Amino acid sequence: MNFPILSTLIFLPLLSSFFIFLSKDRNNNSSSIYISLFSSIATFLLSLFLWYSLDSNTADFQFVEEKSWINNFIKFKLGVDGISILFIVLTAFITPICIISCINSIKDRVKEFLIAILVLETFMIGVFCSLDLVIFYLFFEGGLIPMFLIIGVWGGSRRVYSAFKFFLFTLLGSVLMLVAIIVIYWLTGTTDITQIYEITIPKEHQNLLWLAFLSSFAVKMPMWPVHTWLPDAHVEAPTAGSVILAAILLKMAGYGFLRFSIPMFPYASEFFTPLIYSLSIIAIIYTSLVALMQDDMKKLIAYSSVAHMGYVTLGIFTFTKQGIEGSIYQMISHGLISAALFLCVGVVYDRLHSRLISTYGGLVNYLPKYAFLFLIFALAALGLPGTTGFLGEFLILTGTFQKSYLAAMLATLGVVLGAAYMLWLTKRVIFGVTQNSKIETLTDVNKLEILMLGVLAFFVIFFGFYPMPLFETFSFSVNSLIDNYQLALNTR
Repeated sequence: MNFPILSTLIFLPLLSSFFIFLSKDRNNNSSSIYISLFSSIATFLLSLFLWYSLDSNTADFQFVEEKSWINNFIKFKLGVDGISILFIVLTAFITPICIISCINSIKDRVKEFLIAILVLETFMIGVFCSLDLVIFYLFFEGGLIPMFLIIGVWGGSRRVYSAFKFFLFTLLGSVLMLVAIIVIYWLTGTTDITQIYEITIPKEHQNLLWLAFLSSFAVKMPMWPVHTWLPDAHVEAPTAGSVILAAILLKMAGYGFLRFSIPMFPYASEFFTPLIYSLSIIAIIYTSLVALMQDDMKKLIAYSSVAHMGYVTLGIFTFTKQGIEGSIYQMISHGLISAALFLCVGVVYDRLHSRLISTYGGLVNYLPKYAFLFLIFALAALGLPGTTGFLGEFLILTGTFQKSYLAAMLATLGVVLGAAYMLWLTKRVIFGVTQNSKIETLTDVNKLEILMLGVLAFFVIFFGFYPMPLFETFSFSVNSLIDNYQLALNTR
């Protein structure tokens, strides 16, 4: 294919943000909303075409684009495989949903908000397309700026504190990764990812380089104990910001482990596996217990995200087909479910301007459609069979049992605790006695809200019963990753 489809995917949202900047809205920001919706839907359709055109029977990078940049020192190189394509489609799918959600929730500076969303989409897609370490780093860190503005400008009462905490945690964690990229160039003479895969980085350097990448990915995931920025960011961010943060930004770290940590530093990955197991299990159990204590719906969902990401890191470092495939599937599943849960919180917050669980109760009596949709996502989050929330955790635990019975048994406690806090949340918000008389005046979900939540509910159930399109896409890439990892260890 001669058409630069990846560059188009990356820069179409950026180009649209430029048109929004030039537009002169005089009718409730309608032209800005239409431009952003058209752009994001076009990007999503283009990502579907890319997925359809991808040859899933090979692990090679496809649709590769390569341009010389900075006097041949760095190449602007793009490409996708069976792993990255699904994250691109997820990003392109979530963005128009976020734009629709802001119609009801964002009242001030709508044009600027939409520009920030589209610029952020450019950076997120760029992360999953990059085949050069420097280009990856630029996209990876560039996304901090629009997200910082989304939290700091359109967030809640403590938005400035939360925005700076998010920015500083993520930036400081990534400084060491930048140093590691420079060292890799010094060792290999290139920042081209495909070339680095073919070069064995000396074992004496791998441990420190692996830790440098971990410093960035651990914060972004986030892993315990550097997770404390996430609840604050979620609580203060507007609904669309929370959706993107949970659905996409957290997945960049999991993708980074698969794309960099394991294939580039196989010896270090094996050496630090006990560390990852320990941090993952602590995250699963500790943050699940903390979620049980929350009185804020957003904080509860935020802590549950840390627990679910603990399963992802656990599965990745089993180095088994079930564990890694389960982790990729879990990231896609969590992207859909967490987005839906934060949208559900946003729906009632727009009506009562409260996220406190004690404010609600008995919503099923007055908002039956909302209650039905909320129940679907709550059951999916706790891992109900027939939803996407079940299969990912099941495969991860299966892969973990092959490596460590103790780790698998401890991680299984998270399933029980996950059911506890999600069912408790559902009982207090959806069922029970109505304590707040204002709930009796609430209107049920409107057409736009049904559209957003209904589409997410469809895919949560569809891929829960029929996950084969996802597994067939990344199966060859996962097999290649495991084979290359085992080959590297066997030749030491």
